[in-house]
Amino acid sequence: MIDDEPVQRPLGALDLDRAARLHREAFVPLGERGWTRQDIAGLLASPGTAGFLLEAKSGDVGMAICRVAADEAELLTVAVSPRHRRRGAGRRLLAAVIEQVHLAGARTLFLEVGVDNPAARALYDSLGFVVAGRRAGYYARVDGPPADAVIMRLTLN
Repeated sequence: MIDDEPVQRPLGALDLDRAARLHREAFVPLGERGWTRQDIAGLLASPGTAGFLLEAKSGDVGMAICRVAADEAELLTVAVSPRHRRRGAGRRLLAAVIEQVHLAGARTLFLEVGVDNPAARALYDSLGFVVAGRRAGYYARVDGPPADAVIMRLTLN
């Protein structure tokens, strides 16, 4: 890690606490429940699932988890530490996910994003994701009513 340039690597069993912390940092301020180490371990143990960790000397930058089933894939989460946002970390993690699921044979990548998360929505739009649907009340909020999710799809070449 030269000059604190983030390094990306697979997310493994020894990274569960770090991944859970990143998820909490990213999503609790949005009113969501952060995933636990057990939540992440369960996902990583399921077939077709892969994760990535982006780390720097100054600390953990972000993580992403995806899953492939047949020719479809789903982005399960992408979380970037608030102090590292707007520096390309989310885009870099998504590029790794897109490459991973494409190599695994997926032809389409899906995700859900809260209607109340315009920064994430803008990133997905910029990468070519298109709206495929909506889930009413999909995201539970700790201190408020549930938020709808926009379902987005990316066709992979």
